[in-house]
Amino acid sequence: MRRARRISARQSPVHGRGLFALQPLKSGERLIEYKGEVTSWRRAAARQQSDAGHTFVFGLSDGRVIDGSRNGNSARFLNHACEPNCEAIEVGDRVFIHALTAINPGEELFIDYGLVIDGEVTEELRAQYACHCGASACPRSMIRSSATSP
Repeated sequence: MRRARRISARQSPVHGRGLFALQPLKSGERLIEYKGEVTSWRRAAARQQSDAGHTFVFGLSDGRVIDGSRNGNSARFLNHACEPNCEAIEVGDRVFIHALTAINPGEELFIDYGLVIDGEVTEELRAQYACHCGASACPRSMIRSSATSP
């Protein structure tokens, strides 16, 4: 017997397309694998065809990335939120999205991108990566301060 779909991509009120629950999802449940070509950041950035503020690459701890624009799946439509209801768990060169909380049908799935930019973070960059999640402590940008300052 085929299992019913649990999530679906559709237009998001937060940003572009997003992923939404079709069924109740339990806290801790593995929801989807972030799929795509594992490659270098440089190669993925050189061929990226996305609009400003959209990115389909997921950074791995070893410096490589999963390029969701190449052989990716709907996980690439996960939007950022400052108070996410999902988290990404890296296992080798694979990334799985797990629910952090119980999620009701119709709710959008979010992760915290943890986006860090090398070099100066300008107001133009902050605007390009504006956050629209609506959380009370939202800094209005997906860019976070880097852990180390030059």
